[in-house]
Amino acid sequence: MKTFYPLFILLFLFNQIPSSFCQTKTNVQSPNFYQEIKVDVALPMKVKGDIVKLLIHSSDRLVVTKRGIYYFSSDTWTHFPEQNDIVTASLDPSEKIYLASRHQVFDERGKVIINASDILRDDSIQSMLWSDSKTLYLGTSKGLLIYKNGSLDWHDDIIKTKVNDIVSGQEEEIWVATDQGLWRIHKDKAVNLDKVIMAEGHFENYHSLGTYNSGKNIIMSSSYAVGCIAADGQHWMYTGPDGLPYGPATTIATFNEDLWLGTDKGAIKKDSSWHYYQGKRWLKDDEVVDILPINETSTWIATTTGISEIRKINTSLADKAKYYNGILEERHNRHGMINRSYLAIPGDISTSQVQNQDNDGLWTATYLIAECYRYACTGEEDAKQNAIRTFEALERLETVTGISGYPARSYAPIEDQVIQSRSPHPKKWHISKDKKWRWLDDTSSDEITGHMYSISLFCELVASEDLKKRAIALMTRIVDHIIDQDYQLIDADGKPTRWGIWNPDSLNHSANWAYERGLNSLQILSFLKTTYHFTGDQKYEDEYQYLIQEHGYAENALRAKVYGPFEVSHSDDILNFFPYYGLLHYTKNDPYKHLFIRSLERTWRAVASDHMPVWNVMASAWLSTDCDLHIAKEELQLYPMDLIDWSVKNSHRWDLIHSPMVDRQRKPQAISAIPAPENQIFRWNTNPKQLDTGGNGQREVSGTYYLVAYWMGRYYGFFK
Repeated sequence: MKTFYPLFILLFLFNQIPSSFCQTKTNVQSPNFYQEIKVDVALPMKVKGDIVKLLIHSSDRLVVTKRGIYYFSSDTWTHFPEQNDIVTASLDPSEKIYLASRHQVFDERGKVIINASDILRDDSIQSMLWSDSKTLYLGTSKGLLIYKNGSLDWHDDIIKTKVNDIVSGQEEEIWVATDQGLWRIHKDKAVNLDKVIMAEGHFENYHSLGTYNSGKNIIMSSSYAVGCIAADGQHWMYTGPDGLPYGPATTIATFNEDLWLGTDKGAIKKDSSWHYYQGKRWLKDDEVVDILPINETSTWIATTTGISEIRKINTSLADKAKYYNGILEERHNRHGMINRSYLAIPGDISTSQVQNQDNDGLWTATYLIAECYRYACTGEEDAKQNAIRTFEALERLETVTGISGYPARSYAPIEDQVIQSRSPHPKKWHISKDKKWRWLDDTSSDEITGHMYSISLFCELVASEDLKKRAIALMTRIVDHIIDQDYQLIDADGKPTRWGIWNPDSLNHSANWAYERGLNSLQILSFLKTTYHFTGDQKYEDEYQYLIQEHGYAENALRAKVYGPFEVSHSDDILNFFPYYGLLHYTKNDPYKHLFIRSLERTWRAVASDHMPVWNVMASAWLSTDCDLHIAKEELQLYPMDLIDWSVKNSHRWDLIHSPMVDRQRKPQAISAIPAPENQIFRWNTNPKQLDTGGNGQREVSGTYYLVAYWMGRYYGFFK
């Protein structure tokens, strides 16, 4: 077995970093902004996975399906007579609706205008465009047909090639996307631009077309790019390195300056930045059939199984906090404890059920943190009452075990059903001495870290004198238990819990605890300093000095965050950041405080690229510097309103650079953080760079991640 000492020396050398690297502390203005949400469009029962086109007709929305047209006007659907095998649809210049099947074109009443069965035979219509009231272009799988003055003929040049899309440009131009070139037709003269000017990288293969600026600018999608041919010469092209998430785009739509793209794996919007919509958080399914921008705040996206509306609502960070708090109180409060909820039917919040989780104590503590900061900012009575209720839940976690200073992971009334832990480390349910409760053992450092930070805030910001005495007594019992048990948590069976270890023999001399050496040293020093602050009892200061002077715990704390060439654990970040509060807040003249500042600076440096607002805010507050608060604000604005844990897939994307290093779960990851709307909803303890992640829609998170970051930022004056 490898000894501890070479690793200790290596860690020390990696951590000689500058003592300050954050920017100057600033306040970030937080005005109202537009938040995107998804709204499912309730379709008529007959519309099931057969949508082929979306159109606007006299301000009404038209959903063209394989079997007919459905008008949506004033929240009411109207259906025209049943048709068969519709493949596409188009409006003529007078806004009359025409439909096409494989071989025929007919009006909305079913009257056949063109019967091309003889000329097409085993061919099929793919696309259609009325250039004027008498001229119709039909794209087929074998070329371009032109219907004019009652006659239907093949185009002389665009033949023996699949026509994917057709649009009108300026000055009677017709643009045709084929798998053998991009064609421009003007005054009956056709030019294949791939034989003249187009880049070789398009490979003469074009999937869709769009226009904006009154047809002056033509947008086209080739296999690996989206480009614009502009009348004024201001052409552009986007590929993966330019930010294009994926392609090819099989449908293109524009509204003002917004560019929308539909693909077989989600939708894309380009405004001042790129946005990617994939998975059930945003779409009914991933294969996009058509996109219909309706106005500045609403866009319909049709997929093979239904329509989702991407809607922009005007809101603020404060409004979002209120919204999340409402969800939490409605669906995430289980006998005072706060955690995620279980959805019996994926995505259906009406089937929400609260269930025990292994770390109920930690996640309940995070809600107490949020409500303490909210009460300090607003003085709102409900924040105070929520904080008191949540503190009492943490208090019960300790009293229910009957072991002084030993809080359970979770508890439940004796009559409630409980979920057995599936953790690889065995956990058991016990019955309390009064036979009224069950409680879960094998308590972790997670719970203790959450308790100590949140209860200290409760004492400072919320508690009355009586409640403060109870809170201080609880902290004291917890820390006394740890000290009395040789810096360990001792379970009901008389043995240490799996992760409740802070003693020097383990941390300093066991290779099994090399990862936790700095992390757990930081924690126990914080616990001791916090308890000393509130009790004034010298024994806690003496223990603090003993661990530092005899066992090097302050130097250990310099290496709290393990990163770089070593395995990176995002699940420990919350256990890393929370203890800094006690060490920096309650060590005014402590000679070791500079080491804890350096430790936090190093930790911040390690997580800065994760773009996790909670860490940005905490680092900014405790270092009195601006640790990318603008990123924190942006991520809080982007954080989804939908808190359901949906699966997200990003491994296919072109814009994300894949890291050559897999993460600690051996899963592929990007080199930079993926924005919150395109990532999984769990943020506290997850890897924001993981490409494919998330769940199946059967869990909803509580929103405490947002609430702590926002209200703490408000408390420290970062968000106005």
